[in-house]
Amino acid sequence: MAAENLLRTEALTKTYAMGDIHVHALRGIDLEIRKGEFIAIMGASGSGKTTFMNLLGCLDKPTSGSYTLDGVDVHHMDDSAITQVRNRKIGYVFQSFYLLPRTTALENVELPLLYSQHVHARDRHQKSLHALETVGLADRAKHFPNQLSGGQQQRVAIARAIVNDPVFLLADEPTGNLDTRTSVEIMAFFQKLHAAGKTIILVTHEFDISQYASRIITFRDGRIISDVPNPTPHNAEQDLQKLPRLDPEEEE
Repeated sequence: MAAENLLRTEALTKTYAMGDIHVHALRGIDLEIRKGEFIAIMGASGSGKTTFMNLLGCLDKPTSGSYTLDGVDVHHMDDSAITQVRNRKIGYVFQSFYLLPRTTALENVELPLLYSQHVHARDRHQKSLHALETVGLADRAKHFPNQLSGGQQQRVAIARAIVNDPVFLLADEPTGNLDTRTSVEIMAFFQKLHAAGKTIILVTHEFDISQYASRIITFRDGRIISDVPNPTPHNAEQDLQKLPRLDPEEEE
């Protein structure tokens, strides 16, 4: 039985007006993404991949076309409804972490729950601690971001992204600021989440990173030029065994 479609775009376009000049960032994107997929979106700067990510993440609206998320057409939603979609259905992981510097790891993870009416205050701590446990950082719950390595900060950001149990994770260049070994460690966490059933959409310009996904979509000039399965994704846990370990103080 085929997996259910989670995301679907039809004839999706995005045009930016810059004075008298119109920049066509997306030129009619038709795409279906099924529940449980691990997708890498690739493309050079200016290819349209970041614009497409912003539309999938409900951070921007298309110029034309439709976008259906979890069976609901989000294109015509008002701002309040879209905010609810972002908070309850999408988990975001960004290159720059975006952790609050004067807030502990646990408090950073709790942030999305502050805007969730369905989560009681007494449950926030427990759910956030569980998310930190999932990424192996329960023992760093009271640490501030400047007391954590780059890889640990990104793992806190992943915990924050999954604490609301979103329907999919959207990761924008999540390894862009990390060294090789730490990047592979982060991909190992994404593969574990994928194995547990989470849908993951990863935007990257790094070919090696894209090889950990099971489907690779490539953009160029606002269009999809390639959409292929990756039947034998690299195994991040196995790749870690081949890489030199970091200095213990740097790693932990």
